[in-house]
Amino acid sequence: MRIRDPKDWNRPIEAPVARGMSTPEATGTTADVEATIDRVLDETTTWAVVGLSTNTARAAYGVAEVLQRAGKRIVPVHPSAETVHGEQGYASLSDIPFPVDVVDVFVRSELAGAVADEAIAIGAKAVWFQLDVVDEDAAARVRAAGLDMVMDRCPAIELERRPAGRRTTTGREGDDA
Repeated sequence: MRIRDPKDWNRPIEAPVARGMSTPEATGTTADVEATIDRVLDETTTWAVVGLSTNTARAAYGVAEVLQRAGKRIVPVHPSAETVHGEQGYASLSDIPFPVDVVDVFVRSELAGAVADEAIAIGAKAVWFQLDVVDEDAAARVRAAGLDMVMDRCPAIELERRPAGRRTTTGREGDDA
């Protein structure tokens, strides 16, 4: 399944959803959300970044760079299948020939559900919807499939909030940026 036409990638969200609009029933308690974030950051290595291109002005570019510095392998997913940050790109999640731990989603909310469904189909362990990407129905499908789900958060921000010794997954204190 192809996600969509390249001209739609990384388009600004016309009507951002305010943080905190998710219901506690859908997302769990604050402690549950924090535990999920910690688990995803601590126990995963390979992150497919959907919407990542060579456009340095886009948030996906900078976040992918932060993930790499934290010891993650990033996999660009974009219809142009460009190489970004030294990693080969793929046109869709289903084109990636190796297992992916996390699918990090940089698309508009109305397009995120299809990405979440593809993440389930490829056997990812977690789906991470970036800031202002909110789709409660997709999140429910992800959780029902047994995957971890983080929504309306940024892994770069979450990594920065951690104490210096927990910002990397390589186990080497000097690796954190």
